[in-house]
Amino acid sequence: MNYPYLAELNPMQAQAVEYTNGPLMIVAGAGTGKTKTLTYRILHLIHTGVLPEHILAVTFTNKAAHEMRERVKTLLHKYNPEHSTEKTTMPTLKTFHGQGVMLLRQFYQQANIRKEFTILDTADGMKLIKESMEELGIDTKKHEPKLLRSIISSAQNKGTKLSDFERDTHSENTGYAARVWKLYEAKKAREHALDFDDLLIKLRDLLQDNASVRNYLQNKFQYIHIDEYQDTNNVQYEIARLLTGPLHNICVVGDTDQNIYSWRGANIKNMMSFETDFPEARIILLEQNYRSTKNILTAAGAIIAENKIRIDKTLYTDNHTGEPIDLFIGMNERDEAYFVADSIKKLITSGVSPNSIAILFRTHFQSRILEEQCLQFNIPYHVLGVKFFDRKEIKDLVAYIRYALNPDSLSDLRRIINEPKRGIGQVGLVKIMSGLAETLSGSQQASFKMFQNLITDIADHSRRLIPSELVRFTIHKSGMFNAYSNGSTDEHERLETMEELVTYALAYDDREIGTGILDMLEDIALLSEQDGIKEGTESVKLMTIHASKGLEFPYVFITGLEQGLFPHAGFEDKKNAEDAEEERRLFYVAITRAMKKLYLSYAYSRTIFGKQTFNEPSIFIANIPAEIVSVVQSDFSDYQSEDKHVKTVYLDW
Repeated sequence: MNYPYLAELNPMQAQAVEYTNGPLMIVAGAGTGKTKTLTYRILHLIHTGVLPEHILAVTFTNKAAHEMRERVKTLLHKYNPEHSTEKTTMPTLKTFHGQGVMLLRQFYQQANIRKEFTILDTADGMKLIKESMEELGIDTKKHEPKLLRSIISSAQNKGTKLSDFERDTHSENTGYAARVWKLYEAKKAREHALDFDDLLIKLRDLLQDNASVRNYLQNKFQYIHIDEYQDTNNVQYEIARLLTGPLHNICVVGDTDQNIYSWRGANIKNMMSFETDFPEARIILLEQNYRSTKNILTAAGAIIAENKIRIDKTLYTDNHTGEPIDLFIGMNERDEAYFVADSIKKLITSGVSPNSIAILFRTHFQSRILEEQCLQFNIPYHVLGVKFFDRKEIKDLVAYIRYALNPDSLSDLRRIINEPKRGIGQVGLVKIMSGLAETLSGSQQASFKMFQNLITDIADHSRRLIPSELVRFTIHKSGMFNAYSNGSTDEHERLETMEELVTYALAYDDREIGTGILDMLEDIALLSEQDGIKEGTESVKLMTIHASKGLEFPYVFITGLEQGLFPHAGFEDKKNAEDAEEERRLFYVAITRAMKKLYLSYAYSRTIFGKQTFNEPSIFIANIPAEIVSVVQSDFSDYQSEDKHVKTVYLDW
């Protein structure tokens, strides 16, 4: 049979699309069209008679899932129009956590949880961790809550159970973490709340322990696709294996060279051992890059060739050679930031859209001086990680709806009981949470009764109103509208922000009453950093390299290329060989975000947390062939360096 869409693929992509029966691993290098390959594979399955409801595709970010969903819709409309008219004909395209929510809501009884469970975002989870520490008498200044939360999350992602963790505590921090973990679990259970880790662990446990659910889902999802397989942790790996039925129709897509999340549990061995797990597996390499120039790929290839733990491949491109890679050597971080801002200003003046430019850095603290210089040069910019949904008024509004749907969510109660002010202070809140509301003063009891009535009212309306109407109703019913109506400009902006949530909710209005609002709350909780990018906004993007994964920009600046910063301290320690490889992979990811032009920079001197350091250039720079690098010096004519004596630092390739 003739499949016209295969003509839109290169030979290796076409092979991956046509191989539909049995296990398949697609090793897709950066910019080789993995999303295109995945979406055309789904199209091909449907085109050859597979029912869409039998297809599952799982990825890591909402942005990636949304892109995949839209591409599949477009392809179905073009090549299978009979499948594009009704929602029921769409395959299931979810993030890992989104899939967890979907299946746990469906099988909540079997999972022994409440259907309307609350999803704790990162901030909500940290609050409960801090509360747990305080109740246990653990000093939150001496013992960082984020560290204890990281220890707990790392253990969970490896599949470690609390009982086993408690028996194997080997340091002061792990001992504290075990105690906090136990109380944290009790608090979540009391509030019928799940954090991000729970969404995966509860699903894994459900699949392991309930054969009827497992068999049902294996029969339902007969063709499974896992994107970014190199980033799966042990629990995600187990979920994938448990969902895979006896036919082993599992297709995983990934790149060992882009494994950069071991710190949050990603296990590169999941990809390296795929052939061991499935001896009959087919392996297909995607090596033709469509994104970058030859010079950029040469630099990336030279870096990653130093690594040992990888599936070997060599990227190539039919694109032109491109410009040399600019390397700027600055006296200090201000000098470096000036170069970056000055270069960007020249690009914009020449007609380049700010949307086409990204500034990448290893750690968050580097952004301050870069932002400062962008302001000085009047460059529009946006820092990833500052989310609309992190705004106080939005979190308050969402908490009202969540609490109405789940009155056991004490975290939400704590947030909104006195927002806006109701005269119920901390002492009153403690009494309410302890079940002693009858001991409140007369005025406080009256306020609490009114609060209970409005929560009941919101809950009642959630069963009758579409999401946008429910959000608008909550804005007014909660008292937040009146509280911000006659205030300052800042409060007026808060009202506008809340109205924007109404707009956001419109996307869920066509779903079943009651389900739409749950879906909306789910998506809000699971938003990633990349979801903070507003399409169409004219701004330069500033972000960590980790946040940049999966994105691409014509012009990319990679800053802070100094020993001890990037790569981090301890890079050359032979005991940390795997750590060193991941750091090298991180630089590889950064380089391969660039399409047309790549800029590298480092500062001879940098002040970090009040301490001045003097730095050697990153060892990574020396790995790049000298013939494709152009060393750039800053133009000091309009810039007064803080250093009185300018010193030029030369590289010895």
